[in-house]
Amino acid sequence: MLKLFFTNLKMMVRGRQALFWSLFFPLMFTIIFGFFFGGDNKSLGAIVLINKSDSQISQSLEKALDDSGLFKVQKETDLSLAKDLLKKSKVSAIVEVPEGFGNLQLNELTKINLINDPANTQINLAISGFLEAYLTQVNYQAQGAKPIFSLNVESTSDKNLTYFDFVLLGIIGMALMNGSVQGIAITMARYREDKILKRITTTPLKPWKFVLAEVLSRLILNVLQISLILAIGVWGFHAHIVGSIFLIYLFALLGGLLFLSIGFAVASAAKTTDAAQGMAVAITIPMMFLAGVFFPIDQLPKWLYSIVQYLPLAPLLRMIRQIGIENISPFINPVNIIIVVVWIIITLFVSVMRFRLSDE
Repeated sequence: MLKLFFTNLKMMVRGRQALFWSLFFPLMFTIIFGFFFGGDNKSLGAIVLINKSDSQISQSLEKALDDSGLFKVQKETDLSLAKDLLKKSKVSAIVEVPEGFGNLQLNELTKINLINDPANTQINLAISGFLEAYLTQVNYQAQGAKPIFSLNVESTSDKNLTYFDFVLLGIIGMALMNGSVQGIAITMARYREDKILKRITTTPLKPWKFVLAEVLSRLILNVLQISLILAIGVWGFHAHIVGSIFLIYLFALLGGLLFLSIGFAVASAAKTTDAAQGMAVAITIPMMFLAGVFFPIDQLPKWLYSIVQYLPLAPLLRMIRQIGIENISPFINPVNIIIVVVWIIITLFVSVMRFRLSDE
């Protein structure tokens, strides 16, 4: 069995397609999202600031926009040039401060012009909210009034978490799913086509040893996947992991077992390599987008959320994010663990009932 285990590792390294789906595909996502959202980059997009006023209030607004870090502020003096940049999608919004703004003696100059692109909803909400909050504060100061009610914000973490922290842990789940489901399903189908499975039944090797060697070699690959993604995310793009790395590995490998069992279930139903590949893709691609790899699934319509929250990948991602982002042990509320274990039992039952080494 040990020799078969090392042989499987060598074959996985030599298989370019399997290696791509297992390692390079998730690493590509990690690097892309890292460049956009990783590191200390909190910028939502670029805006143009046209400040025609020299008042203290306008200068204070300019400094507040620069210091916020939310926007890449490009300062211009020509409104037509700024509108041209907006039309070409080189900037997302224009903030025009008219001449005389902030001079309390000129009551007619009390409005800032915000010109935005309706397609950029996120930055539109951010810049309009920022300006409204700033002008509200200025209004209080100008009227000599103090706010009665205020908001107190408490965070469960002392680290400034970002969207990249959220998606990085999602990519781990995606990598485990793609590598395990497609890897096992396609490999077993190819073994069946090449009559390798049938030949194994004529050797002294017991079937459970063959299956165990396959599972262990895939779990080693899972460990490598997790390590590379975390290394690039944390050291390359300064992602924040606030929980236990050991627990992340533990539950990620539980997910690896889950998707390996799904892979064997697919292999038991697919008689050819093409069929196995098609079935694996049909399972993994929808789950990649519906189970919460790139966005929280509670943003989905209620009827759809009530369904996708039970997909195999969804509870796994909830547990990994509870550990990595919230520093909460999944054992406190074991519902997600139960869902994953139930999926493992169901898929293993299907595999045991249908998967045979001697199938033609």
